[in-house]
Parts: sequence; C-alpha cells; structure tokens
Amino acid sequence: MPSRDHPLKLRVEEEMQKLKSSVAQSCLSAQIICEGLRALGGLYECIEELLHFPTSTYSNIQEKESAEVELDGSVRLLDLLGIMRDCMMTTKEQIITLEIALRRQGVTVAESKMYTHIRFDKKAEKGIKSIFKLLKQMDDKYVSCCTNDKDSWMVTKILREARAITISLLHSIFNFLSMPRPQGKASRWSLISKALQKRKVACEGEQEEIEDTDGKIQRAQNQLRTLQNSIEDIETGLECLFRRLIKNRVSLLNILSL
Repeated sequence: MPSRDHPLKLRVEEEMQKLKSSVAQSCLSAQIICEGLRALGGLYECIEELLHFPTSTYSNIQEKESAEVELDGSVRLLDLLGIMRDCMMTTKEQIITLEIALRRQGVTVAESKMYTHIRFDKKAEKGIKSIFKLLKQMDDKYVSCCTNDKDSWMVTKILREARAITISLLHSIFNFLSMPRPQGKASRWSLISKALQKRKVACEGEQEEIEDTDGKIQRAQNQLRTLQNSIEDIETGLECLFRRLIKNRVSLLNILSL
C-alpha cells in the first residue's frame, strides 16, 4: 500500500470528501445523481490503481478477514445495483405506459397505471432494505476485526468508505425513482398527479375546465419525457459503476490469492 502522503492516496481521500458532501443531501436532483455516479466511477478507478500497488497485500489473518468482509460487501452492492437496474427498466416501461394512457385512454386509466408502479416500489423497497440490513451487519463485522491503523489496512478502509458512499447514492436514486404514496406531500410528481385526477366540472364551465385539463396533461407528458431522459442518464452511470465494482472485486480476489 502507498504511504499516507502518496499523491494517489491523497487524491482518493479528496474525491471521497467531495462525494460525501454531495450525496449527504436528503433529496438529490437527477443532475447531481449523474454527477455523483461519474465521480464515484472515478473514485473506484483510483481504488483500482491502489489495488495494483506491489505492496497491496494482506499478510495476517485479521487483514485477510477485513478484506473478505469487503468482498462480501461488493457482492451485496452488486445485488443492490441489480435491483436498481430492475427499477430503472420498470420505471421506463411505466413512463411509456403513462404517456400512452394520457394520450389515448384518459386520466382514469393513467391513474391506475401509477398505482401499479407504487406497488412495484413497495416490493423493490423490501428487497433494498434487506440488503441494507446485511451491509450494516458487515460493517459491524468489519469494526470487530479491524483493530489497528497500519498502512496495510488503508485500502480496506478506503473500500469500506467508498461502499458507504455508494449505498447512500443508490438510496437517493431509489428515492428519485419512487412514486409518492397517495397521501404524500407535493413532489416532483405533483404536476402529473394533479393532471391525472378525475375532475368533476359544472356544465356551464365544462369547456374551460377541459382546456385546463388538456394543458396540464400536455405539461405532464413533457415532464415524463424529461424524467425518461434523466433515467437513461442515471442508467448509464449505474452501468459504469457496475463494471468498476466488478473490476475492483476481481483485483481484491487476486490479492487474497497471493
């Protein structure tokens, strides 16, 4: 492992601090999420360089145990990414269905499609919470086996911190994709929800009300298209992150086999 003041080590720590600050917000926009994914991909590239240093080895049982915890963690992260990819695919399909429903089938059918997606969110959320629980148990296991602060432990500690940042960002992505519950407060979906509400109008004001509804539906369709573009950008970032995690996992396995 390079020394504490090695330029690459310092760059990794600097990138991690920037990422921690950017993903600490409770609600991230699509732009910030995409920027975070790109930065995270760059961080894992730096970690890959660290893993290829000649001195990056685990010489005793405790060090190997901590590295094995990170190997388990990488599997869970890949599982989490798999759920995210499923969410992306389902959400994109749902957007297309909503656009068609708004254009051809009316607001009532579109409303039912939205509730179908809400049910999917609940199922995905259950799987995500299960993985989060396993990752928390791994953190506890890591603390129990990590008892010193030697340079040889640094790469494992960096991997652990990178994993925590990754989990935080993936959680923000899931929140971004999730439909609000019907009783929830206004959000980025509020315009769509209002556009899909079945409105009762008086006969004397019917034409004006219909025009108003048509305008809101058009704006909702535009918002759906914007959301679809954002999801595709996030999806690209997730694919890149997935490849980086696979690469790091292979490198860590190679080190442990030495």
